[in-house]
Amino acid sequence: MKVDFYHLTRQPLDAVLPRIAEKVLADGGRLEIVAGDAEQRAAIDRFLWTWSAESFLPHAIAGAMDDARQPILIRAAIAAPDPAGHVAIADGHWRDEALGFARAFHFFDDATIAESRAAWKALATRDGVERRYWKQNANGRWEQAA
Repeated sequence: MKVDFYHLTRQPLDAVLPRIAEKVLADGGRLEIVAGDAEQRAAIDRFLWTWSAESFLPHAIAGAMDDARQPILIRAAIAAPDPAGHVAIADGHWRDEALGFARAFHFFDDATIAESRAAWKALATRDGVERRYWKQNANGRWEQAA
């Protein structure tokens, strides 16, 4: 499985996560977005609705409607890993349950950098885990740094 670490230094989550969501949906995938804080989940819900006039990102907060039918589901914790799906950890707090997905996106900023570094190191010893670290260059483009 693949784990992509995204260090948010130049753009906030609301500018980066919708682009990842668009790519996942374009490839026919589903995305679970995890954030422990209720206010952050509500903010994610709002910015996914208003992301782009040219794009529609169908989603819901877990428990609001038929969760199993949602292409993008926002929840407080990983409930049941989906070996065919994708998970985006939006709050910077790594959860090992993400390893039950085909791909995980771990977004973190300077406030959670120490915890994210620890997760990066711990995942180095896990069989079948391919880690990638992405950072933004001076022009705001994402570059693979590791």
